[in-house]
Amino acid sequence: MMIDKGKVLSLDDMSDRRTELRRAKKALVFTNGCFDLLHLGHVRYLRQARELGDALVIGLNSDASIRKIKGGDRPILSQEERAEILAALGFVDHIVIFDEPTAERLVAILEPDVYVKGGDYTLDELPEAKIAESYGGKVTILPLIPGHSTTRIIERILSSYGGKQA
Repeated sequence: MMIDKGKVLSLDDMSDRRTELRRAKKALVFTNGCFDLLHLGHVRYLRQARELGDALVIGLNSDASIRKIKGGDRPILSQEERAEILAALGFVDHIVIFDEPTAERLVAILEPDVYVKGGDYTLDELPEAKIAESYGGKVTILPLIPGHSTTRIIERILSSYGGKQA
C-alpha cells in the first residue's frame, strides 16, 4: 500500500499535530466512520465538513471495529485501502485509525472545535457529541444525499447478481 504517512497518523502523532493547530489558532473539524466503499455521499459530506474549519481529521474505524459493528461480512475494503482512498482526497488533512466501536476516546483527546456526523444520526445517538459539548466544542449534523449509503450500494450489487457473489 502507498498510504500517505503525512496524512495517516497515530493518535499520539495527531495529538501533537492538534497542539500545533491550536498554537496557530486553526479550527479542527473531526468526523468518524467506516467509509467502506467510498461513494458520492461520503465525498460531499467530507467536503462540507472540511468547510467548517481549517483542518479535517477523520477517525477511521479499523477492520476489527467494523466487524463488531456491522458483522463478519464487513468491511469490504481493508483499513489500509480505506485510509489510502481517503488520504487521496485533497480536503482531508489527517486520518487516525481506531479500534473502538465509537470515537469517544479520540474526541476526548483531540478536543476538536467541531465534531461532525451525518444526518442519519441524532445528537442522542452520539456519545462523542456529549464529550464535544462538555469542553465547548460545536456539534454539527450534516444532511446526507438520499439513497447514497454503502449498505444500499452493496444491496444493489447483490441484487444484480441474484444475491450471489460475483
